[in-house]
Amino acid sequence: MQQGDDRLRLHASAVALESGAALLILGPSGSGKSALALELMALGAVLVSDDQVDLQRDGADIWLSAPGAIRGRIEARQVGILSARTLDRARLCLAVDMAETETDRLPPRRSTKLLGVAIPLLHNVDKRHFPASILQYLMAGRSD
Repeated sequence: MQQGDDRLRLHASAVALESGAALLILGPSGSGKSALALELMALGAVLVSDDQVDLQRDGADIWLSAPGAIRGRIEARQVGILSARTLDRARLCLAVDMAETETDRLPPRRSTKLLGVAIPLLHNVDKRHFPASILQYLMAGRSD
């Protein structure tokens, strides 16, 4: 996929709820993108893509998908490449930046712009509750 005004390929991972609400996991190589995706999958999320994610803007929405060659595969470091159930396409609702660590107990609302669309953004939280919190955020949003 070529980068353009309405398309982009990122070095990232993505998972989604069965409803199609998706999380984009951003960060440099080795920052834990695939590990977080695997934790979320263990809690019921479905893989969209690992290592590379295609983004396509459609109106105010951004849709995520996997490049064909890597669809249905996720890397587990020191284990290998694993097969996974996938969603072909999911709507981006939330992003996590694994390169930034959250220090605030109640962080401010943050966002990042992708393809001209503002997407809610969380920083990495090094606590056991983080994957469950992400799933709850995708299901019901943030109330403050």
